Amino acid sequence: MKNQKQALLFGGATVLLWSTVATAFKLSLREMSPAQLMVIACTTSVLVLALVLALQGRLKYVFSLTRRQYAGSVLMGLLNPCLYYFVLFGAFDRLPAQEAQPLNYTWALALAYLSVPFLGQRLALSDIVAGLICYSGVVVIATRGDVLGLQFSDPVGVAMALASTLVWASYWIINTRDTRDPMVGLFLNFLFGLPFIVIFCLMTDGLPTASGTAFAASVYVGVFEMGIAFVLWMYAMKKAENTSQVSNLIFISPFLSLIFIHFILGEQILSSTYIGLVLIVAGLWVQQGGRRRSLKAAQP
Repeated sequence: MKNQKQALLFGGATVLLWSTVATAFKLSLREMSPAQLMVIACTTSVLVLALVLALQGRLKYVFSLTRRQYAGSVLMGLLNPCLYYFVLFGAFDRLPAQEAQPLNYTWALALAYLSVPFLGQRLALSDIVAGLICYSGVVVIATRGDVLGLQFSDPVGVAMALASTLVWASYWIINTRDTRDPMVGLFLNFLFGLPFIVIFCLMTDGLPTASGTAFAASVYVGVFEMGIAFVLWMYAMKKAENTSQVSNLIFISPFLSLIFIHFILGEQILSSTYIGLVLIVAGLWVQQGGRRRSLKAAQP
């Protein structure tokens, strides 16, 4: 049954969890490589998702798919978690959290742009305006305010952060044609992606060895970023009477994240981060508002 208060509660809990994961990434990456973090986090996620499915009585659906769907799960797993988190964690490994985190929020814009060639959708004027605003914010953050000089703090790190948005957007575009149960699909993606992550880790950095703090942060990423947050957000969308009201909660997350980054990681938040983040969020707000108006205009 629809219940807006419950939807906002689930949505708020999700946003709070999303606000903490950038800090958890950095705590782990202080002692681990991106691949080592992926091993612990993905293993944890598989166990958490299996438990959730078992508690919901839906674990049986994992064994009732077609061969083609299992093959698709392998390919989806290579995209997410394998490629997506390798690129994302690589960006966080190279950049301060206050820079990598806001750049990752431009994935919604990347989704709109990639939907044009892959889904045959048209760009609205709001998408173009939003892009100009968002990516101006990206430049401000990436140059740490030296916009005219265009001296990027870490060009490779910035490129990886933006590439992660393209991978994530591509994953959701492919996901629009996925007929599997969302929870079952996510579980299988991580289950089939895990062996590739372990093999890659063994061939490069070796299995992770870290202190209690780094290990706990990695488990936290697996439980919440890759597991519980998805479940809570799914419930929020199912319960919502007004989905846009719940979706707007997302805009709180990057600002909350800066609080955790400052007080837990000890990063001094630059003025350029605040300015760039405001521009990114403003651009996403413009995009979302434009899409809402388009949907209302299309209604009879």
